Amino acid sequence: MHLSTVEIFLLAMLIILSVPYLTWRLLRTDYFAPLVVVQIITGILLGPGVLGAAFPEYYRFVFNPAVVQSLNGIAWWAVMLFVWIAGIELDLKAAWLHRRESSITAGLALGGPLLLGSAAALALLALPGWIGPKALSWQFVLGVGMSCAVTALPILILLLEKLALLRRPIGQRILRYASVDDIAIWAVLAMILMDWHRVGRQLVFILAFAVLGAACRWLMKRLPASDRWYVGLIWLAACAFGADWSGLHFMVGAFLAGAILDAEWFEQTQMDSLRHHVLLVIMPVFFLSTGLRTSWELGGSMVFLVAGLLLFASVAGKLAGVHLAGRILGWRAGEASLIGWFLQTKALIMIIFANILLDKQIITSASFTALLLMAVASTMLTIPVVTPKLKRMAALLGRAA
Repeated sequence: MHLSTVEIFLLAMLIILSVPYLTWRLLRTDYFAPLVVVQIITGILLGPGVLGAAFPEYYRFVFNPAVVQSLNGIAWWAVMLFVWIAGIELDLKAAWLHRRESSITAGLALGGPLLLGSAAALALLALPGWIGPKALSWQFVLGVGMSCAVTALPILILLLEKLALLRRPIGQRILRYASVDDIAIWAVLAMILMDWHRVGRQLVFILAFAVLGAACRWLMKRLPASDRWYVGLIWLAACAFGADWSGLHFMVGAFLAGAILDAEWFEQTQMDSLRHHVLLVIMPVFFLSTGLRTSWELGGSMVFLVAGLLLFASVAGKLAGVHLAGRILGWRAGEASLIGWFLQTKALIMIIFANILLDKQIITSASFTALLLMAVASTMLTIPVVTPKLKRMAALLGRAA
């Protein structure tokens, strides 16, 4: 049977949308794996290492170059929107009001897993197949270390909302810590991506962003609310183009485009709705395109072993850092453990981070696959671990820092 490219594309979309939804609904995975996590896992299973290995002809038929190119275009725009929203939702004003507590907690929550993750990356340098062909050793070590330290702010918001903690003091505290870490994560990524052969372009982009960003803020304050969304999207596309042209990455530009905009300029319910619909309508395509980039060439057992090592670095480092912050700040018993586990949420932002490292050939497909497995496992641990803790610690939920 001969199918046109459009028909094969629609067949791929049918698979992308139906398989994770049916898995999530029929197996009732929501407690340990929300739909977004199931979509990521499905992307891995539909990739070359699983579906491609089991049914190579079918895989090549559905995910042929023309279809993959179309899916990639949707995935690029989806992830730009998602990262833009994450930038807008950074609450740096609240972090500044509680700057001592926020800086200590965020710094240690980031520093612990960064150190352990970097140590794991140093060990991987001695083995072939993990460092990318265009990476310097320090870029690989710092990139993997920061991947272990990432907290996914948008997914954290979804989990806090699911547990009815988003608008409560403990939820707002956790969001503050994650917001400060987000700034550090993207700053480190920009440093890793600095291309000294294109430093002139990058300086031009930074200067242009500073000038045009000030103009954008001036304009946004004066626009009617209905126009801010459309102008914001124009600003997003311009910043993403400028960042990619300069040699950084379009996702760095997308984050910066959102980070300089104030969340109060946008209706909160509309922002929540946009995030929800981006996740619903187009982010599944990004998860599939991510799965298509996984690789098991070094052997499944080795990839899982490295993923386990990175998971240990991530979890142990994060918990150690937050517990140290709790000692310094005099938190109540159990408070650091709860906050530390919430900050384990990695899916999406870590995957985006790792995608950029793979695009720039700082890591290999094998490293990317191990990081992806680590992010999924870390996120899946969050709800099962924090739920019983919440039941035991109801008293502290209303406590503001």
